[in-house]
Amino acid sequence: MQQKTETIVCPGCGAINRAPADKLASGAKPKCGKCHAPMFTGEPIAAGNAAAFDRHISQGSLPVLVDFWAEWCGPCKMMAPMFAKAAQSLEPRLRLMKIDTEALPEVAARYGIRSIPTLIMFKGGREIARQAGAMDTASIERWARQAILG
Repeated sequence: MQQKTETIVCPGCGAINRAPADKLASGAKPKCGKCHAPMFTGEPIAAGNAAAFDRHISQGSLPVLVDFWAEWCGPCKMMAPMFAKAAQSLEPRLRLMKIDTEALPEVAARYGIRSIPTLIMFKGGREIARQAGAMDTASIERWARQAILG
């Protein structure tokens, strides 16, 4: 019987890694095989550019929960610590990422972001759920779990 593996993109170097799904489900936090950095830190990662975002969305097998935000947005700033706290309980079952819509307007435009904060859940390179507006930690966690369970 073959063991199911997950494909994980390293947030540090972008290398593609594989990890046993059952170990991730039990909370294991693997290190990158290339740069040896932890692949999960309990904090959302910031997509530095569109290529990094695309790599995580399309090449990783884990669902990716993306917070589209901007520095000038009050509700975004209010939700940021709650999104970070949600990462502590949701990782490593999924990746949490932040997209600054001012720094990456092409990504925001591609997904038709009209208001921020907006959360989008991606799985297999496709958007599977979307929620606009600030949420508290418990609401983020509940929404994320419902989104990935279908």
